[in-house]
Amino acid sequence: MNEEFNLDQTTLVNAWQQQLPEHLGPGESAQVLADLGDPQGIRLHIEASGHQMYSFDFQCSYMDPREVRVDLVDVECDGLTVDEHTENIQEMTQDYVRHIHECAQALHRITNLS
Repeated sequence: MNEEFNLDQTTLVNAWQQQLPEHLGPGESAQVLADLGDPQGIRLHIEASGHQMYSFDFQCSYMDPREVRVDLVDVECDGLTVDEHTENIQEMTQDYVRHIHECAQALHRITNLS
């Protein structure tokens, strides 16, 4: 970490749970959980809109109060793991990563207080 960053993980999870849906499209939903392996991290489960039945799991770790590292953990379609290397999945993943970074920027007012 570049800067000291000590924000209560519960506060972080609650803030993300409130803010992230504002950065997603209509019909998309997100669940935010504490990352039990990283006290500065969260896990994001995003349900895609439409009839595609895709869900995406991301691991999100704070590098400093402004910057998050986002890693795709898993993509499922109707409960089954799918190949995340297809063009459609790659495009959707890039969109979600962008939305996650936008959310992190919007939450800077909270993370910068630590």
